[in-house]
Amino acid sequence: MASQGDPRVLFVMNLVLSSAFAAGIVRGLDFVGLVGFTVWNVASLALLLMAVTYVVTR
Repeated sequence: MASQGDPRVLFVMNLVLSSAFAAGIVRGLDFVGLVGFTVWNVASLALLLMAVTYVVTR
């Protein structure tokens, strides 16, 4: 049986990686003029990505 790891570490890793990915996506969408690069847009997308990641890994 393999260890699942510490859930707190996994949560922080998911938060950091989802935020970085969301910032990149929103920056690209801002570059093409679809959405503005705001903290609210990045945070919303990061939360959405975190939720999707949680659902997929469960």
